[in-house]
Amino acid sequence: MTKLIIDGKEVDVPADYTLLQACEEAGAEVPRFCYHDRLSIAGNCRMCLVEVKGGPPKPTASCAMGVRDLRPGPNGEPPVVLTKSPMVKKAREGVMEFLLINHPLDCPICDQGGECDLQDQAMAYGVDSSRYGENKRAVENKHLGPLVKTIMTRCIHCTRCVRFTTEVCGVADMGLIGRGEDAEITTYLEKALSSEMQGNVVDLCPVGALTSKPYAFHARPWELVKTESIDVMDALGSAIRVDTRGKEVMRIMPRLNDAVNEEWISDKTRCIWDGLKTQRLDRPYAKKDGKLQPVSWAEAFQIIADKVKATAPEKIGALAGQLSGVEEMFALKSLMDSLGVKNIDSRFPGSALHPKHGRASYLFNSTVQGIDEADAILLIGTNPRLESPVLNARLRKRWTRGDIKIGLIGQNADLTYPVTYLGAGPESVQSLIGDASILAGAKKPMIIIGQSALNRMDAAAVLSAAAAVAKAHGVIQDGWNGFNILHTEAAQVGALDIGFVPGEGGLSTGQILAENSLEVLFLLGVDEVEIPAGAFVIYQGTHGDRGAHRADVILPGAAYTEKSAIYVNTEGRVQLGDRAGFPPGDAREDWAILRALSAALGKTLGFDTLSGLRGALFAAHPHLAEIDGIAAGDIADIAKLADLGGKPNSAAFHNVISDFYLTNPIARASAVMAECSALAKSRAAEAAE
Repeated sequence: MTKLIIDGKEVDVPADYTLLQACEEAGAEVPRFCYHDRLSIAGNCRMCLVEVKGGPPKPTASCAMGVRDLRPGPNGEPPVVLTKSPMVKKAREGVMEFLLINHPLDCPICDQGGECDLQDQAMAYGVDSSRYGENKRAVENKHLGPLVKTIMTRCIHCTRCVRFTTEVCGVADMGLIGRGEDAEITTYLEKALSSEMQGNVVDLCPVGALTSKPYAFHARPWELVKTESIDVMDALGSAIRVDTRGKEVMRIMPRLNDAVNEEWISDKTRCIWDGLKTQRLDRPYAKKDGKLQPVSWAEAFQIIADKVKATAPEKIGALAGQLSGVEEMFALKSLMDSLGVKNIDSRFPGSALHPKHGRASYLFNSTVQGIDEADAILLIGTNPRLESPVLNARLRKRWTRGDIKIGLIGQNADLTYPVTYLGAGPESVQSLIGDASILAGAKKPMIIIGQSALNRMDAAAVLSAAAAVAKAHGVIQDGWNGFNILHTEAAQVGALDIGFVPGEGGLSTGQILAENSLEVLFLLGVDEVEIPAGAFVIYQGTHGDRGAHRADVILPGAAYTEKSAIYVNTEGRVQLGDRAGFPPGDAREDWAILRALSAALGKTLGFDTLSGLRGALFAAHPHLAEIDGIAAGDIADIAKLADLGGKPNSAAFHNVISDFYLTNPIARASAVMAECSALAKSRAAEAAE
């Protein structure tokens, strides 16, 4: 630790701190434009100038000078730093005047208005006139794709966007060309950005040069009601903020959560909100004379009750979909239990994941933060860039620190960091049991198994082989469990936690979806599988997607922004998403629909309120009551998995996500996601040529 005196206050800070970090530790506010905690230091805006006593007779850029570079006083006194001296004030005012020389007077029409760092700092350090009389410089706008709008005349060349796309996203799409007055930020070849996280540059831009294209001219920040929630576009559970005006979601922003998503979110998370308004189910429907017709809730329930009461429990089944909250899955399971139905499932056909193997068998056990500690990583049957872009950025962040080996078994792809390709299928996994050179010598090795290795008929044998590799090469040890399952669906871990799997003698997903296997099938937001012929289908969901097209009765539910629900992310972290708005028309929250349906079926569930439901849920599964907590799995469960054995087939792993932008009904209803998908396909076609 190093002693400093900052504005008369003595502080102890680590020697590797920058002066800017030291000033913040002392409670001094230092303005900045180019500096960002998670990006490399550029030192080019000069707004963070401070005065260092005994240093050079001029202001110092606090972001670019380290604490260890300061000299003590003549008698060994701690170095003295001033952030409010006349020299500093004059220097910052000069920097602000230079920044405003070419900046246009766009504030009334700029989407950054009200959230603009330049506005805020001009209030503190700006002057009421300019000594610059020449014409302002103008720069041509750039086409960055359907998500990021550019007004490059406003750009102050902080290069945050360049550093973010290069360092965090791992794509060299942007840069600064030219010198002096001719310098400009560009995409070099005038092509759209290719990252799945490009929308974060909108948050990073300290001025209005880069703004959100879908949100452009929709609202001002002070008009919006801000609600903290959880993302469900993948299984990471990124912390988000949903901004609404009236009934409409106007935008989705990231929240800081170092344990999960740091401060990044994927483009799908950010720009999905227009899909919440289109193709919505806003009233119950029932099929009459071969066509779906609007009906009342009472009539829909009566149709379902008549059909269920006339059907044996062995011929009834229920499936839960990828966006379901824990509460509605618990309510559906309770209803099925009361009916004596054992044919329930939440997994893809063939999945080997099951609560009977222990919680450690289906969690990302090392946690997302554990990636920072790993010194060897083996990816099996996964493409984290498409399955969880923010987690992939964390893997890249670990790679940039060096001293790590990353291997891949499965479909080869550009993950934004180099990997050692070890094979395409299960045989390559089995070969590593005796010789895992990629994990050899590692103190904290990690295995990440994706759904393309687990959603197949030989999944149990693949999972057992991966566990055997983990057991043989120190992936599981005292104080470290590096055996990780990367899920793609927000609902999956919660479903496994509450046991939403077939009861004794019950049918699994693959058997339920066999033609004519069941007579009545409940679908809770299930849209990603082919629904079998012969069954009477009750679909409860939000959009007129695949499940609704096949339904005999439709019960309109609430989207994730329209209900308070618990989700459990891929690492087993219990998370609470708050309601930001209300469902449209006659749509209702899913648990309330199931409670009302249970009464119509004569099997009334034992709760009337959400708090009552959660009381029953927490009584049955106590670990779900600890919001933001992780109930760790038992390492011994992994060793038991390794003993299961089995012979996998030789078919190669194929990534479960082929189109990142269209993976769920909300995404498929989004015009912005459709545009992104079309652009990605055209880019892939060009690359193939």
